[in-house]
Amino acid sequence: MSTSSLMASGEADSEVAQPQLHAEGSLPGDLAVWIFIWSELLVFALFFIGYAVVRTYNIEEFVTYQDTLDRTSGAINTALLLTASWFVARAVAAIRVGRSALSANFLMAGIVCGGGFLVVKMFEYSAKFAQGIDLTTNTFYFFYLALTFFHFMHVVLGMIILLAVWNKTRQGGYSPADHHGMETGASYWHMVDLVWLILFPLVYVIR
Repeated sequence: MSTSSLMASGEADSEVAQPQLHAEGSLPGDLAVWIFIWSELLVFALFFIGYAVVRTYNIEEFVTYQDTLDRTSGAINTALLLTASWFVARAVAAIRVGRSALSANFLMAGIVCGGGFLVVKMFEYSAKFAQGIDLTTNTFYFFYLALTFFHFMHVVLGMIILLAVWNKTRQGGYSPADHHGMETGASYWHMVDLVWLILFPLVYVIR
């Protein structure tokens, strides 16, 4: 690679690393989607509170069956979602400086990480179902399956949104002056990531 190419690459990376900031006090993306995000966070919060309350009355059962969960898979999925969110954030930064192709590549990388999360989770589910475990097995597994599957479906929805954003991005549908839709999709994806960062330690780790 020539010196000029390296310099151009370095300048491009510097541009992407320094995204434009929003006006103070404004939220990225669409207000309606933020209302939806807050409502979804409220639903998850109620789930988490319910889990915590029931756990206080069934501590021995919950601790016993927590030990049957695959924490390695959970940790891998945590890394996958964090990496996906990093790629999505880079995609937004890239579009703010007019680099549509790079932004699309970052989005696809995030989508691939999200797909990896789903694959790992499906292997985890299949192992539990093979043991005859379902929502009726006991109270712990009810919460484990209900919480993680509810989140699983949000990851699926998040990936569908990112795919739509990626398709529009590669067609040149966003620009530094108009990338509201991408920020909206990114905001939803980061919500999905945030929920997992609470769910994983709460259900898999905390004793």
